[in-house]
Amino acid sequence: MMRCGLACWRCRWLLPLLLGLAIILGIISLAGRGWLESASFPYVRQASLWSDCVKQGADDYNWRCRSLMDYSWGRAAAATFLVGFIILCICFILAVIAFSIEILRFNFVRGIGGLLFLAAAFLIIGLVIYPVMFTEDIPLTGENMFSWAYGFGWATTIIVIGCAFFFCCLPNWEDEVLGNIKPYYGGSGV
Repeated sequence: MMRCGLACWRCRWLLPLLLGLAIILGIISLAGRGWLESASFPYVRQASLWSDCVKQGADDYNWRCRSLMDYSWGRAAAATFLVGFIILCICFILAVIAFSIEILRFNFVRGIGGLLFLAAAFLIIGLVIYPVMFTEDIPLTGENMFSWAYGFGWATTIIVIGCAFFFCCLPNWEDEVLGNIKPYYGGSGV
């Protein structure tokens, strides 16, 4: 019977791979213009983490954009989300190093988990500041919705939280992961 713990070469790269996926989703969220959009026709609003763009009506093809960095909450939301993203990138690099070098694998895996919790806290703060203050300070017309890029930000955060738990709990099963104990497959053995 074949056994695949994190000791096998394919499986031990799952956590760094998930962190890489979170980085890709974070880049899409940072660059995307779909944080807040008009929900129905006429589509007259399109906002990102950095700017808010509006049109005068359905016949107008020119977007008039203004920077959200003019607002203190806009700078705070962008800064906290960006700090969380940078910590995520650092954790990705540390995870690749930890799973590449045999000796270091379990020496600082919990530290990576702690940093991931810190990154998640920053990401959540940025993702909460943005909608609360945006809807409070900027007059909205028509039906609006928080859209795909904002959703990618939350997807990044959820992956970071999940990976943080795994990185913190992984050293508890160090012997099983490294194959230092005899596997038990069940059955009626004496």
